[in-house]
Amino acid sequence: MPDPFETLGLDPTQTALYTAVLRLHRATRTDLAQAMDGPVEKVGRQLDDLVKLGVIDEQSGEYLARHPAAALGRVIADRLDRLAEESRRIDSALGSIRSLIRDYDVGRDYQSGTFTVEMVNGADVMYESVVGIAVQSPPMELLTAVPDERTMIDFARKFAELWIDAQERKILTVHAIIPVSTLTLPGVRDQLTRVLETGGKVRTLDRVPSWFMTAGPEVAGLPPYWGGNLPDHAYNFYLIRTPIVVGMLRTLFGELWARAVPLPWGRRSDGMVQVLRLAAQGMCDDSIARQLGVSVRTVRARFADAMSELGAQSRFHAGVEAARRGWLR
Repeated sequence: MPDPFETLGLDPTQTALYTAVLRLHRATRTDLAQAMDGPVEKVGRQLDDLVKLGVIDEQSGEYLARHPAAALGRVIADRLDRLAEESRRIDSALGSIRSLIRDYDVGRDYQSGTFTVEMVNGADVMYESVVGIAVQSPPMELLTAVPDERTMIDFARKFAELWIDAQERKILTVHAIIPVSTLTLPGVRDQLTRVLETGGKVRTLDRVPSWFMTAGPEVAGLPPYWGGNLPDHAYNFYLIRTPIVVGMLRTLFGELWARAVPLPWGRRSDGMVQVLRLAAQGMCDDSIARQLGVSVRTVRARFADAMSELGAQSRFHAGVEAARRGWLR
């Protein structure tokens, strides 16, 4: 087995000498040379190294043992500081590598020719083109951000079936971020429930910055003007085929997704919604527990989950936020 103290900077001979100092507690160089059965000069140099490491002290020609917890704790702390600094250097190097990767991608795209940009016209073409791209390389991950109510109404009324069918056929998986205000629009909840049931994922934000999408790793959709939505431009948008733009938009989507809130539908969420609805009717914990056939502890755990999920500081705040998000409908 390797010497565990070697990691701290002590070789086996120094470890043996340190152990001898501990056992003698106070000794001269001569005493320790006899204990180590070695020349005084060599033991002296090793003692100087141990003093520099801070594991023993020297007083008037004698060497005193420090308590191992204090002595080795200091050595470990110094080692951890060096490791932390090395970790920071590694992080910096990784950051540089990421910039080099971007440069490499730019060069590759430059060599492959001009970026492919296509103007797509019409809602039907947009929804069908997504499925068409998915058919070429299934299963494709579709990431989309929707900023407005009109697009969600059109999706629920006319186009959801197309993407839901594609999910059922395992050629497409939808990940969508939508405004929380759209959850109460007619038909939206039913269609989003089907999106979830067929393998999709949906989260909400108070405000989504713009419409955009990525279809797999190499295709992106952008509006004519950033911050715009599709209906305002008659569902005209740019279809761009370049990994650099797709990578940028996927990163943006990831940032938004991390801040977004999951939909209040599903087994775990149903329990949270149930207690919030009954509490909104004025029922106490005991009454809610009897109504749902669960323990009071379970009721309180569901309240805690709801508060965490909604970012609420109190039950009242959770109720207000749940109502705003359409959970209580």
